[in-house]
Amino acid sequence: MSVAAKLSALMTPLVGTELPVRIHAWDGSEAGPANAPVLRITSRRALRRLLWQPDELGIAQAYITGEIDVPGGSRELADGLRTVWEKSRTTGSGPITLTARQKLSAATLALRLGALGPRPTVPASQAKLTGTLHTRARDRAAIAHHYDLSNEFYSLILDESMAYSSAYYETDDLTLAQAQRAKLDLICRKLGLLPGMRLLDVGCGWGSLSLHAAEHYGVRVLGVTISGQQHEFIGKRIAERGLSDRVEVRVQDYREVAEQPFDAVSSIEMGEHVGEHNYPVYAGALFSHVKPTGRLLLQQMSRRSDAAPGGGPFIESYIAPDMHMRPLSETLGFLERAGFEIRNVQALREHYVRTVDAWLETFESHYSEAVAMVGDEMARVWRLYLVGGGLSFEEGRMGVDQILAVRPSPSGTSHLPPTPDWITAG
Repeated sequence: MSVAAKLSALMTPLVGTELPVRIHAWDGSEAGPANAPVLRITSRRALRRLLWQPDELGIAQAYITGEIDVPGGSRELADGLRTVWEKSRTTGSGPITLTARQKLSAATLALRLGALGPRPTVPASQAKLTGTLHTRARDRAAIAHHYDLSNEFYSLILDESMAYSSAYYETDDLTLAQAQRAKLDLICRKLGLLPGMRLLDVGCGWGSLSLHAAEHYGVRVLGVTISGQQHEFIGKRIAERGLSDRVEVRVQDYREVAEQPFDAVSSIEMGEHVGEHNYPVYAGALFSHVKPTGRLLLQQMSRRSDAAPGGGPFIESYIAPDMHMRPLSETLGFLERAGFEIRNVQALREHYVRTVDAWLETFESHYSEAVAMVGDEMARVWRLYLVGGGLSFEEGRMGVDQILAVRPSPSGTSHLPPTPDWITAG
């Protein structure tokens, strides 16, 4: 019996039905449905790794290191994952768990194939953080792991604005760049920004919102980030656009901002990084930083209520260490307990599907450049991240929402118009 046939015979009972993939083994043999997506197992080490780590993280590590592969690019990888997840839902099998007998069978096969051995080394791209969770030092290390690959690397994925969050496809015919601008305008309208107002942009990223609000709405902006690479990038753009009198960006933790309360506060897809137990501190800081009747616009990802919290083993290990996502309702509760009045929630899940799809197209067109810049392993990490993330939004396991809240005045008034004033541009 060939290697592929042996692996197929081992895996079929685990999934409870016909394999959703066709196996191409390292000896050139093949087994499995003829028309199924191809899973190429390039090394015995893959089997050894999965014996030690028979879960999502083990599979991800095997893909990252090239021990398993899917021929083609991101489209083929997405088709393969979509097929596997659909089969899992259809059979109700869920995550694979091995019984003692199945573990013995797997170990016996691994012995016959020469795959037994010590636990394989963890890929170099895996995050290695130390210290207490969500201290300022550890948060800086977590953000550096994700955002400080280099500004040049992110330019291989994002549009010219460097907006690294869900776009808003106001009409179906928009390009990614146009949809990102539509998102920035929507945020500014929801915040009711007017010339001379002061905006605090918490976790300002590469400055797309800070710069847009100052340039097109005439506000004065303080942006804070704990990424040195982002700070350097924004500083150059401030100078290029002549906005130094209206935009200041600091390398500063949101807990360290000491200015008087602002007219408005924004925080765009940053709340996922603050942690579950620290979220009340984050919500409280946002509340204290906005003046009474001032507005908060929070854009944040969420997980479905029946899904595991956090970002998932792969994302937390390779992309965004210490990330935590929760159901939308729990986030709203944190904001209300901090003192905010929730005024509007707009779901953007389908918009994120299109956003990630556009990022993937750009990334694939620059894939060889990404490999040259960060190495094959890290490029594979990002291909898997973008593909898996896009499918999570497509299938509703993850969502993203814009939450508009207001800090009521002492008398309880919000000064928001009865009819939303952000639906159409003024």
